[in-house]
Amino acid sequence: MTTSTENAQSNGFERRAIIDLSAIRNNVKQISDVVAPAAVMAVVKADAYGHGAIPVAKAAVDGGASWLGCAHVTEALVLREAGLEAPILAWLHTEDTPFKAAIAAGLDLGVSGWELERVAVAARCVQTPARIHLKIDTGLGRNGSTMDAFPDLLNRANAFQEEGLLRVVGLFSHLAVADEPERPETDEQLALFSKAIEMVEAAGFDIEVRHIANTPAILSRPDAHHDMVRLGLGLYGLSPFESDSPESLGLRPAMKVVTRVANVKKVHAGQGVSYGLNYKTEGETYLGLIPMGYADGLPRIATGAPVTIKGRSYPVRGRIAMDQCVIDLGADIDPDDFLGAEAIIFGEGGQSVNTWAHAANTINYEVVTRVSPRVPRYYVEGSWGEAGE
Repeated sequence: MTTSTENAQSNGFERRAIIDLSAIRNNVKQISDVVAPAAVMAVVKADAYGHGAIPVAKAAVDGGASWLGCAHVTEALVLREAGLEAPILAWLHTEDTPFKAAIAAGLDLGVSGWELERVAVAARCVQTPARIHLKIDTGLGRNGSTMDAFPDLLNRANAFQEEGLLRVVGLFSHLAVADEPERPETDEQLALFSKAIEMVEAAGFDIEVRHIANTPAILSRPDAHHDMVRLGLGLYGLSPFESDSPESLGLRPAMKVVTRVANVKKVHAGQGVSYGLNYKTEGETYLGLIPMGYADGLPRIATGAPVTIKGRSYPVRGRIAMDQCVIDLGADIDPDDFLGAEAIIFGEGGQSVNTWAHAANTINYEVVTRVSPRVPRYYVEGSWGEAGE
């Protein structure tokens, strides 16, 4: 246990993603207050968007999340093995999905159509009824039953429920453009979802949860909250809207990525930098070497993204390489002040995740989820203070 980020960094590591678990709890509480009485599902798929599934899931439940959400059953089983007892929904399946293990572990399963018979077979094998959430495609065009196929799915589900092999406990869908609140497609999707709810109820199913709202819909469409919302990006303190900062939404970013300056050297004007020599120094200057690259998750395309040292941000110059990138520190520095100094890729004390997303022509979701396993996660409580691995 250490008491500061600086102490943590001096404790023998070259790069680290520092995760503030108090921010996770804050974000759950903030959203819980917004959506009450609807329940909150904390979406911890993709290793909790790169933040670490087990510690984030525990913090989210501590903060008031009633459910957890994963894309894959294998992700959900890891949480069960770690002792998490909250309801967990997994919804993205293949023919190799371990449905028997899922049912035995008490997981809820999203079903779009083809999976239903396989889930029923698995339930018969483990002699335990499966809990399923039917998924309706209201316009995103990915998973989910079409409206045309939905009556048949309801009939098949009813037959298996009568046989005691499953219980339909939920209905859900996913919004396509809720992060662009002015677009009419969200109204169209919500109308179709309401129609699907009516169809499920008319078929005699007594469902527990109806859910369609993702983070942008949580914040912009209270009519989408229903019984439960799925908190993904907002769980990690990031905004889904270009015009709104996390702070304006009451959210706290949970991830800070840091390393140390690995080398500083003086070069002449015209010095080429990195592969392709696409950048050349304009005058005599000092170059700083940052020991992180695309193998650590930095987007290779993000030339110009900021690295913050001693309160000032320096853009990446030249191409980002596999293990490193280069910044131009200028001519008027003392190199001894920079060698070994903390370099903040993004997070508190540095620039936001969005600056890296803009430089890479991508979204903040991708920047945090792509931080690779080569970057150790380090967990802290409150403003990057008390820390522990």
